[in-house]
Amino acid sequence: MPRTNVLKTLLVFLWLSSSMSAGANQCPPEKGVALQVLGSGGPIADDGRASAAYLVWVDGKSRILIDVGGGTFLRFGEAGASFRDLDFIGLSHFHADHSADFIALLKSGNFSGRQRALIVTGPDGSGPFPGLNEFLKQLLDNDGGAFGYLSGYLDGTRGLPKLAAFEIDSENVGAVTVLGDRDGPMHIEAMHVPHGIVPALAFRVIIGDNKIVFASDQNGNLAQFVEFTGNASILVMHMPVPEGVTGAGRNLHAPPSVIGQIASDSNAEMLVLSHFMERSLRQLDQNVGSVRSNFSGPIELATDLGCYQLAETDD
Repeated sequence: MPRTNVLKTLLVFLWLSSSMSAGANQCPPEKGVALQVLGSGGPIADDGRASAAYLVWVDGKSRILIDVGGGTFLRFGEAGASFRDLDFIGLSHFHADHSADFIALLKSGNFSGRQRALIVTGPDGSGPFPGLNEFLKQLLDNDGGAFGYLSGYLDGTRGLPKLAAFEIDSENVGAVTVLGDRDGPMHIEAMHVPHGIVPALAFRVIIGDNKIVFASDQNGNLAQFVEFTGNASILVMHMPVPEGVTGAGRNLHAPPSVIGQIASDSNAEMLVLSHFMERSLRQLDQNVGSVRSNFSGPIELATDLGCYQLAETDD
């Protein structure tokens, strides 16, 4: 690698390291709710980051996992998370950098002793992208699945916990409850968001007074998303493309200024930028500046295993 590129890479690393504010904490906290980033990168293995994955801790237990991109298997273990404690896995869509380590996580879970069912939510299918039910079948079906030896996850046999699959139809244009209810201690909703031709979901996790919204990969063109995001304690948005992106990149992803506008319009208390790629890191300060041009609240730049603690839950 040319010396200038090495120096640029080092400067970006130092910039990211120094950007973590006092809002970052150690996970897991003994009490309360925390968001931990397991993977802050994208689909290219060139920056030492795992692909997209996020873990929500509640009172010291790893309860919610959103996306399982490449590298999640390793980060999940490094975080000290437990497959037995998970209540919910949300798969935003079936690009490899959001789902590739799902089967590795299931294999690891085979040794956890878990017996209770595990809710898994994902989008329906379109074109080359399977829906959640077909995705699970292609992986786990005993007759032709790529990992049929783990087929017990489909029906709860062979000593494995059943995956309770919840596929969200794209005809549902609003929020769909996928776990709990609004009056319960934990409530999770999903909503389809525009990501080119790829069916994709955003997730809203509500625990007590805390609301964490995972925007997923999206182009930011859905007006209803602002309402879905409204008053989030933490809004996680992906910034893999730079300001001024056009063509396919713009159809898939929101540019920084749009990210900032969504965060502002939804009155987010904190914005966590994630899912970085070389093309967005190349002009990171300018891109963050474009976000800040529309959003004046706290901004965090995600790093793998970075942790953000929220208020304690009520007993």
